[in-house]
Amino acid sequence: VQLVESGGGLVQPGGSLRLSCAASGFTFSRYAMNWYRQAPGKERELVGTITSAGGCENYLDSVKGRFTISRDNAKNTVYLQMNSLKPEDTAMYYCYVQMWIYKYWGQGTQVTVSS
Repeated sequence: VQLVESGGGLVQPGGSLRLSCAASGFTFSRYAMNWYRQAPGKERELVGTITSAGGCENYLDSVKGRFTISRDNAKNTVYLQMNSLKPEDTAMYYCYVQMWIYKYWGQGTQVTVSS
């Protein structure tokens, strides 16, 4: 199983970024996919989940209405569209999948929101 995030970078407050997570090594369409983030000195937190059927759930309250998770099963890729970014969104963003007792993380992609 491999999860590879991309799309992070430096963006000004109010800007947008779209993160991607390319998955391989498993039947992507069968599993819910998750985005997490971790800011320096803070616990890793769940940003949101997209089910295998494409339904989105568990959005972090602070990102509701600004972030959207989507997936393309043909490309084995999950996305995190982030709009109206704020400095407090600065964090390392990780893709995560759990299959039974097995948990897999990507290496993360850094998002920095700063003027």
